Amino acid sequence: MSASPNDSTEETTAVFPPTYIVIQFSRHIRTTALVWLVDKICGKRLDGGAELLVRKQPHHDGEGLTLHVSASKIKFLEVAEELELRKRDKCGLIREFTVSQLDDFLEEGMHVDDLLTTAEKQYIVRHELENIRALKEDDQVPGYPAFRLYEGQSIVQVCLHWKLLDRMYPLHDQEALGKLGMKWYWALFRKQPFEEIRLYFGEAVALYFTFLGFYTTSLLVPMVLGFLQLFLSSESIAFFCVFNVLWVTVFLEVWKRKCSELAFTWGTIGMTSLDEPRPNYHGVMGIDVVTGRYQPQFPRWKTNARLYCASLPIVLLCMVGAFFVMLASFWAEEMIIHMKKLHGLEAGGLLVLMPSILYSAVVFIMNCYYRKLATFLTEWENHRTQSQFDRHRVTKLVLFEFVNNFMSLFYIAFYIQDMEMLKNQLTVMLIIFQAINNFQEAILPLLIKCYSKKVTKALKFDAILGNKDNEGSSYIRKRRPTLIHEKDSVIPDHIPALEPDDPRIELAIAEGEMENYEGTYDDYLEIFIQFGYVFLFSSVYPMAALWAVVNNILEIRADAFKLCCLYQRPMAKRVKDTGAWQRAFEAVGAMSIMTNCGLLCMSPQLRRLAPSLTSVEWVLLFVVLEHMLLGIRHILHLVIPDRPEWVRVALARINHQSKQALKNEVTE
Repeated sequence: MSASPNDSTEETTAVFPPTYIVIQFSRHIRTTALVWLVDKICGKRLDGGAELLVRKQPHHDGEGLTLHVSASKIKFLEVAEELELRKRDKCGLIREFTVSQLDDFLEEGMHVDDLLTTAEKQYIVRHELENIRALKEDDQVPGYPAFRLYEGQSIVQVCLHWKLLDRMYPLHDQEALGKLGMKWYWALFRKQPFEEIRLYFGEAVALYFTFLGFYTTSLLVPMVLGFLQLFLSSESIAFFCVFNVLWVTVFLEVWKRKCSELAFTWGTIGMTSLDEPRPNYHGVMGIDVVTGRYQPQFPRWKTNARLYCASLPIVLLCMVGAFFVMLASFWAEEMIIHMKKLHGLEAGGLLVLMPSILYSAVVFIMNCYYRKLATFLTEWENHRTQSQFDRHRVTKLVLFEFVNNFMSLFYIAFYIQDMEMLKNQLTVMLIIFQAINNFQEAILPLLIKCYSKKVTKALKFDAILGNKDNEGSSYIRKRRPTLIHEKDSVIPDHIPALEPDDPRIELAIAEGEMENYEGTYDDYLEIFIQFGYVFLFSSVYPMAALWAVVNNILEIRADAFKLCCLYQRPMAKRVKDTGAWQRAFEAVGAMSIMTNCGLLCMSPQLRRLAPSLTSVEWVLLFVVLEHMLLGIRHILHLVIPDRPEWVRVALARINHQSKQALKNEVTE
C-alpha cells in the first residue's frame, strides 16, 4: 500500500481542486478491496494507477466511503495530449493539443486553467478512472476470490458490476448552472446557448439540443404549407406530399453539413473506429499498431461474426414476434366488434378497448426486456470504441421501436386501406404520445421531487422532536442507519479528507439522491418517432407538422429544465455526429417516399382525376413516381456535399502544416 494518496502529485496541504467525479463505495466492501481500489486510483501509472487526486467525504457509522476525485493541472494537460484533443491555437486553427506547444494554444490574457472546458476535464477524469486496467498479477479483486479479473479488464467497471461501487457521477457547478439556466430554460423566446451547453454538459448533449432546434426550425415550412392546405382544394395533396418528401431529403443532407461544421469547431471531426478503446472492451493485451500503446486487442472478424451470425437473427426474431403481437391485437379487436354486432353486447364498447390497452401494456413490458437484451448482445459483440457500441445498440433498439410504433399504421394503410381510420389513428398517436412524454419527462419528476422534499422536511421535523424527547438520534443517522460491517471493513485513515464545512459535501449528498440521466437515447427516440408520424403518412395528415412544432418548442425547455434541475449531471461524451440516428432518419425519409406514393395512388381524390386507369396502370404510376422521387433524392445527396467548403479547406491546411512541421523536424 502506498504511504499516502496523492503524495507523488500534489502536497496534501494544498487546496483540493474542483471535484469532477464522485465515487460512492458500497458500505459492505471489504477493507482490502477498498484500499486496493483507492491505491489504483491514486497510484503511479507505471504501477497500473491513474495518478488522480482524491479526498474522502466525512462519513457516519454505517456509511460507505464517498470519494471526491480530481486531477492536477499537468495531469489534465498530459491526458489531453494523449487523447489527441483538438484545441484552437493562436492562428485560429483547430489542431491536436500538445504540451510542448502549450504557449501556441494560450491567447493573450488566457490562463492555463481555462484551456480545457469543465466537460473536457470531467471527461479526462472519467477516462482515467475507467482505464485503470487489471495487470497480470491482478487475477482477482482482493478479498473476493470469486470476482475474477483478466488482464486488461477495466477494474472500475468490474467493481460497478459487482456492486462494490454503488455509483459514480459528476457534480454540478451551481454557479455555472444558474447562469446557464437563465439563458436556457427560463429564456423561452431566445436562441439556445449551444456553446455554453457544450462547455458544461459536453458534445453529446449539445449536439442533441442543436439537432432539436435545427429540426424544429426546419419544420416551420411544412407546418405553414400543411396549414394552407386546409383552405385549398383536396387535389393539392399530391403537391404537398411531394414537397414534404423532398424536404426530408434536403433537411437530412443539410444537417450532415451542420454536423461537420460543429465537429470541426469542437475538435471531434477526426474521431475514428481506431480511437481509444472503451472501458468494457476486452481482449489480449498487446501493442496497438496505430498508437503504439499497450491496449486490449480483439479480432474484428470475431465481432462481425457475433454481430451477423447471432445478434442479427435474434433481433429479427424479436421484430417478428412484436409484429405478430400487433396483429393479434387487431384480430382480437375485430373479433370483439364482430361479436358485439352479432350478439348485441351492451358492454361491447369497453371490450373493444381491451385489446388496445393490453397491447400497450405488452409493448411496454417487451421494450423493457428488449433494451436489456440489446445491451447484452452489443456488449457481447465487443465493439472497440464507445461510438461503435452506441451505434450498434441504437440500431437494434430502433428496429424494434419501429415495429412497435409504425407497423400498426402500415397495417391500417395498406391492408385495411381505411384512410379515415389511418388519419384518426395517426392524430391520436401523435398527440397522445407527445402529451404523455412531456408529462413523464418534466411534470412527473418535478412532482416527485416536490413530494420527496415535503417527506424529507417531515422526517427532519420528526427527528428534531425525537431529539427533544431523547428517543432518537440525528436526522442524518435516521436516514442512514448503522449497519454491522465485517470485522475488517474499516475506512482507512490515510486517505485525506475534505474540510467538514466544504460545500461539496452537501452537494454530493443531494445529487447522489437524484435520478441518473442515462444519455440522449430516449430524447432522440422521441424525435425519431415524431419524425415518422409526421412524414411517413404526410399525405393523409398534413397538420402533423404543426403539432410537432408546438411540442418541440415545449420539449426544448422541458428537456433543459430536467437536465439542469431534476437529474444528476450526465457524464460528458465526445461525439462527431448523431451516429446511428442519422441512418435511422434517412431510412424513414426513404421509406416516406414509398408510403406517400402508395397513399397517393390509393387516394380517391387522385383517382377521380383519371377514372379510366386500371389497377395495373395505377401500380405502374406508383412505381414511376416512386423511382422519380428516389432519383431526385439521390441527386440531392450528390449535389449537397457532406462537408462545406471552408471545413475541407481548413482540414487540408492543417494536414499541410502537419507535413511541413514533420519535414522541419526531420531536417533538424
